[in-house]
Amino acid sequence: MRIGIPREIKAQEGRVALLPRHAQTLVNLGHDVFVETNAGMLSSASDADYIAAGATVVAQAADVYAQAQMIVKVKEILEPEFAFLRPDHIIFTNIHAALDKEQLDVLLESKCLAISAENTHQFGSPNCSLAGEVGAFEAVRMTFAQNGGTGRHFMAHFGERAAKAVVLGLGNVGRGALRTLIPLGVEVIALDTWEGARKAITLENHGNKVIVGDISDLEDHIYDADMIINCVMWPKEREDHLISRPMLSKLKKNACIVDISCDTAGAVETCHSTSWADPIYSVDGIRHFCVDNIPGSVPVTASAGYGEALLPKIIEMAEKGVEKALKENQWLARGLTCINGELILKEAGIYQKRPYTHLEDWLAR
Repeated sequence: MRIGIPREIKAQEGRVALLPRHAQTLVNLGHDVFVETNAGMLSSASDADYIAAGATVVAQAADVYAQAQMIVKVKEILEPEFAFLRPDHIIFTNIHAALDKEQLDVLLESKCLAISAENTHQFGSPNCSLAGEVGAFEAVRMTFAQNGGTGRHFMAHFGERAAKAVVLGLGNVGRGALRTLIPLGVEVIALDTWEGARKAITLENHGNKVIVGDISDLEDHIYDADMIINCVMWPKEREDHLISRPMLSKLKKNACIVDISCDTAGAVETCHSTSWADPIYSVDGIRHFCVDNIPGSVPVTASAGYGEALLPKIIEMAEKGVEKALKENQWLARGLTCINGELILKEAGIYQKRPYTHLEDWLAR
């Protein structure tokens, strides 16, 4: 199969879908890999490294799309790329189709086969942990007085307690946040609906200053918090919120909210995505950090994890053919977004009120 790796064009996105070592694995299996020049530059992967791995480096994104059948990316298809799509393309990237009607329109009109990579990870995206770790680091920075924060140190000193953080959701993202906060000495409240997650966090942090509780205890903890870190993925069709706008007025003055999951008007009603160029905005005096590509700030590490996660799925599609791979791999099939102009992704259909085909019905054909 001909596999293409364009350079990411989302603002402040330094990741690349596959590193040279991943490309070499594909080449060794007999596949052709096309890489746009400088695609791996911010991930410490040079054009020379890709050439040494057996890939072909091409001058621009148009060349990648023209020569490759499968396009592998990190972020969504953006407007400058729309015109490159063809019916025979297999698009494998983080699409987030439910919240991006324009992109989904283009994918459907192109009649390409698109797979949302974010839905294909059985044990969670490897970049989730990085998002939690970096997002919590940004929350700590936001507590500094010069950044508009509460001015409380992340460690307890001189009779003053440490800064207090409330972490919502204890999956891979939440656990990443705890790995940053706990060693710094931050006073942590860790909340989740699932008893199994709560018990695991309690055992993992025996002796550490962590209070673990149910998400229903949220309002017992957030109003004196210096930072609130949301790691809960919120169903797009829900209209309620864990943190509603009226609750903001009750938060501590100069507290901050870091929404790592970054679902627009999701768990945090006042969340909308931002970029690293302009990451913070205020609502009712509360600063919000809602960057939607946090792992892009550590691209060397993030690209390594992302490529390792995607490579087995790419190999399966390239070796078996994409439709056979989808029918045999239920986790890969969970990401099927559209094919031949037909919407398959239920979440996008419900959220955008579009007609869609149930995945089970498509697989049964």
